Amino acid sequence: MVKLAALDQPLGIHRVAGRIGAEITGVRLSSSLPSSVLAQIREALTRHKVIFFRGQGHLDDRAQEAFGRRFGEIVPHPTVPPLASTEVVLELDAGNGGGRANHWHTDVTFVDAYPKLSILRALVVPSYGGDTVWANTAAAYQDLPPDLRTLAERLWGLHTNAYDYAAIRPTASEADWRRYSEVFTSTIYETEHPVVRVHPESGERTLVIGGFLQKLLDYSQTDSTHLIAILHLHAQRLENTVRWRWAAGDVAIWDNQATLHYAIDDYGDQPRVMHRVTVAGEVPVSVDGRRSASRQRPKAALSIARASA
Repeated sequence: MVKLAALDQPLGIHRVAGRIGAEITGVRLSSSLPSSVLAQIREALTRHKVIFFRGQGHLDDRAQEAFGRRFGEIVPHPTVPPLASTEVVLELDAGNGGGRANHWHTDVTFVDAYPKLSILRALVVPSYGGDTVWANTAAAYQDLPPDLRTLAERLWGLHTNAYDYAAIRPTASEADWRRYSEVFTSTIYETEHPVVRVHPESGERTLVIGGFLQKLLDYSQTDSTHLIAILHLHAQRLENTVRWRWAAGDVAIWDNQATLHYAIDDYGDQPRVMHRVTVAGEVPVSVDGRRSASRQRPKAALSIARASA
């Protein structure tokens, strides 16, 4: 049996990597955690960007949702339906066209007020592979050379869920393509975000990049591609990342305002099932005080070039 920390004692917080990630021990996650314990969890999340909890197999969907509400309003995915038994829990099932998000991204940046944090619970994990990697976008910003940092602060990017699926999933099945076309892009969202936002809690400056960023405003597609690649290379430097080997019952919480993540697709046909809830975020604010702006366009405007796969 895991020995739980006394309520007036600090939690066990152990760094997993040097710049991002910490495992927290001695706590049983629930909606009834004392405010003092929740405050320690919040502080660890702000400091370490992603935090991990082993042995949380007592949680079910409703308990996960109730725990998430301690951090704020729980919001469903804009286009992907939740589990039938809940209104907000998203199932990521690798065997059902979901869960293989094997590209660097920040959750749902194609809307303006994208989630502030995500809570992911492992139900079924493969016997090998299936790790998730997170990258610290605050550290990536700090790593930029001064002139590039200044440029990044002036850049704005267009984020959309109508991205180049063929490039990211070249071996996707027909079922995967149907899910992308009929579900994930059932409504097309486009949002203009600053490339550098000011974190609403820590005050840090973080990069708003990832797979949903398709173009930099006022730049050609060619120049956009090169500049975005430079920013991604800084974020994905190994010293800015942490990799987690899942076990059933694990829970990860990450600051979606200061990280990218990547679910590694290296486990073949093995089952991998995760359940996720997300907490409502704030509209990003740029260094000069401007706010992100979002718009939608009709589904008919999307053309998916299946033959390019």
